Parts: sequence; structure tokens; C-alpha cells
Amino acid sequence: MAKLYFRYGAMNSGKSTGLLQAAFNYEERGQRVLLAKPGVDTKGDQDVVSRLGVTRTVDLVFAPDADVRQLVLAAGDVDCLLVDEAQFLASAQVDDLLRLAVLDGIPVLAYGIRTDFRTEAFPGSARLMELAHTLEELKTICRCGRKAMFNARLIDGVFVFDGSQVAIDGVDVTYESLCGNCYLEESGGRLDG
Repeated sequence: MAKLYFRYGAMNSGKSTGLLQAAFNYEERGQRVLLAKPGVDTKGDQDVVSRLGVTRTVDLVFAPDADVRQLVLAAGDVDCLLVDEAQFLASAQVDDLLRLAVLDGIPVLAYGIRTDFRTEAFPGSARLMELAHTLEELKTICRCGRKAMFNARLIDGVFVFDGSQVAIDGVDVTYESLCGNCYLEESGGRLDG
């Protein structure tokens, strides 16, 4: 039986790099992969972008209300589906990922972050935590050297803890991966979003 995998981590933990490596491994063995991402993720437009400088154009971009299973099955014979920025999927789309794995025999590897800058779960990530056969945390380090687990948002270089859940990197908005201690220090002990 194929499985649904959720590989998650704080920002800069190598999620997109891991996805691109998985695609390479499947293709090296003559297997067909589909790369996909939610349309909400406008960073890189139609590409999966790794911090290491490796990019690859995705095969499918999922609109917020798209039937993911139908789109993947319409693409023909597929050996594996790789989804970048899976936190931006709707809960129903994650349900489709499970159906693709269990009913259609297509392994699905979903990569994303677990929580936003307010420490609140993204809907896609929450549903993946509930449904995935395998959960794998990809680790990165905080500026202090400890394991980072939170994603802090900065606007014009200043930490903020209020605002909309989704704000893709831009001129004014950046993110920093922090451990629990550094996050609480920057937030003044705040975890309430």
C-alpha cells in the first residue's frame, strides 16, 4: 500500500531541497513524478525554489478549491506525487492526498511548515498531522544553536506577532526560524497569536 508522508520543519530546514532530491531519486530509477504546490504560494511563481539555488518548475498548481485527486489522476500514470508548501492546502485537499495514496496506490510526499508565526497550525498542516501515515520532522537551528521550531515574522526588520496567517516573503516581510527560548524572548512570552 502506498502512503501519505508529511515532512515538516521550521523555515530553512531544507524542505524544498529534500523534495527536489526525492524527485531526482525517483526519476533516476525511471519513475515518473509529479511536482505540485498550492497556488497561494507565489514565491517562485511556478517553481519549487531551494535556498541552495536549485529550482524546478512544478507540474501542477492547486487552486484553493481544486479537486487535487482529480487533477493528479488526469495527469496519467504517476509513480509519486511531491507537494511543496503543503501547509497552504485546504483540509479537503489533504483528504484527497490520502485518497491518492490509499485508493490509487500513489505515494504522496508532502513538505511544509507546521505552524505560522503566531504558533498556530495551518489548516493543511493540521490535517496532515491527523492523516499522514508517516510524520518526519526536518530540523534546522536557531541563531543561538538550539533546534528551531518556530517561524517568527519580521516586517522591516522588526518582529511582529499579529497579522494575517499568510504573507509570502517580500521586500518588507521576512522570517526567522527560532527555538522556543528565542521565540518567547522576542515575543515577550506571548504564544497566543
